[in-house]
Amino acid sequence: MIGRLRGLLIEKRLPRILVECHGVGYELDVPMSTLWALPELHTEVILHTHLAVREDAHSLYGFGTLAERELFQSLLKVSGVGAKMALAVLSGMSVEDFVGAVARGDATRLTALPGVGKKTAERLIVEMRDRVAGWATSAPLVSTPGAPPRGDEVADAVSGLIALGYKPPEASRLVHALDTLGKSSEMLIREALRGLVRG
Repeated sequence: MIGRLRGLLIEKRLPRILVECHGVGYELDVPMSTLWALPELHTEVILHTHLAVREDAHSLYGFGTLAERELFQSLLKVSGVGAKMALAVLSGMSVEDFVGAVARGDATRLTALPGVGKKTAERLIVEMRDRVAGWATSAPLVSTPGAPPRGDEVADAVSGLIALGYKPPEASRLVHALDTLGKSSEMLIREALRGLVRG
């Protein structure tokens, strides 16, 4: 089991990153919360990881905090929730916000997340309430954002939202409704997700 990685951040391509450790490059899928906190390329990072082994694939997931990884692993135990939806939950709200929504029974807040319908939101509240009671979050192990964006930020933001489970027309509408001037793709995704959660 790979539980933690320490190495150089080589590549950031929403929502996947590449970390090189002793000459080996590890591809990790990360939630947007972790992606936003990553430093510049070719900087050392430390990530908590979760390795999922299936018949058809081995997938490695990375998280900036233990709390994020714990929530991801707990979400995977909920009926009907897979890794893609668990990453979407972590990308759309912080651990604290999720715990608060579950504690309040706020299904409306949860349905703002991609792929989470009313029945799934209710199931999350019922199955996660006892698991998240008394959770404390830990400080991130990655530094604040720094790398300047490359390429077409608007297109990358739309692609990032599609990777999180939004349908292409909806992802395009969410991004193009924002003031995109001078903003990185990460900033645009964050604003789009915040707008959905607030709405």
